[in-house]
Amino acid sequence: MIRVLVAEDDTGLAFGLRNNLEIEGYEVDLAATGTEALTMVRHRSPALIILDLMLPETDGYRVLRRIRDEGLNTPVLILTARGEETDKVLGFRLGADDYVTKPFSVLEVLARVGALLRRSGAAPPASTASSTHRFGDIIVNEQAHVVTRAGEVVLLTPLEFDVLRVLVRRRGTVISRQELLREVWGHQADDIVTRTVDTHVGELRKKLEKDPAKPKHILTVRKIGYRLQV
Repeated sequence: MIRVLVAEDDTGLAFGLRNNLEIEGYEVDLAATGTEALTMVRHRSPALIILDLMLPETDGYRVLRRIRDEGLNTPVLILTARGEETDKVLGFRLGADDYVTKPFSVLEVLARVGALLRRSGAAPPASTASSTHRFGDIIVNEQAHVVTRAGEVVLLTPLEFDVLRVLVRRRGTVISRQELLREVWGHQADDIVTRTVDTHVGELRKKLEKDPAKPKHILTVRKIGYRLQV
C-alpha cells in the first residue's frame, strides 16, 4: 500500500484529506507540526508528502529544505494559503514538485497526488471504492463522469457531479453542509455560504428524484446536512 504523509496543523482539513486519501486506497500518516513531519519522513518513508507551508514549530519551507538536504527525492505537494508568486517560486526552488493554493478542492488534490506518483514511477492504487454506484434506477459512473436514470443520461454540472460523488461514496452516513463545502468547494471557502450546498442538492433532486418534493434517496437531515439513502 502506498503511504502518504499529510503535514497540516488544521485538524479538520487534515482529517478530511486523510479520509479521502484512504477511500482512494492510500495509507495515510498525519503530522501537525514541522518537527513531527520530519520525524515521520525519516521513520515512515512515505511515497509522497502533502505539506502545509504554515506549520508550527518548523514551517513547511524549513521542512522541505531539510528533506532535500538529506538527499530524499520524495514528491512533495505543498499547500499554502498564500497567493504571492514569490512564495510559490521559493517552494519550487526548495524542491517542491507541485502546489495547491487554499481554498482548494479535495478532488483536485487527489488528482495531483495521483499525477505526482505516476511521475515518480509509483502508480497510484486502484480505488478501494467501486467507480460505479447504483441507487434506485440511478447509476453513477465516476470514471466516465456519467450519470443515468432509468437508462437515460442525466446532464449534471461539474459541481453537481462532485456533490453527488461525495454523497454516493459516503452513502448511508450523514454529511454536514460544511463537510460538503470543504470537500467540493475547498477548505476555508468562507465566501461561500451553506445555502449554496442546498441549491446544488435541490438541483440534483430535480434531475434524479421522481418527486423532488418528497425525495427517496437524497434526504435532508434537519439542522445538519444530507444523507444518501440507497
